[in-house]
Amino acid sequence: MDKVIITKPIVGICHMQVCTEEDITDQEILDVCNSQNPSGTTSGWQSVIRHGEGELIDCDKFLGRKHFLVGC
Repeated sequence: MDKVIITKPIVGICHMQVCTEEDITDQEILDVCNSQNPSGTTSGWQSVIRHGEGELIDCDKFLGRKHFLVGC
């Protein structure tokens, strides 16, 4: 299974959701997102939201994986 899977390519106007391994870095997530699903903005995907409004959520299908929001 890939370390990063895009599960919802569009969440609102400036976010998407990914399913990842727990120990992945923000840069690894952003690299996959910007190559597989470009945001269409000049700066591309810039942030991984791990806490707060887009708090990480355990994946209900795969043990040890988390869902994060990525913002542009």
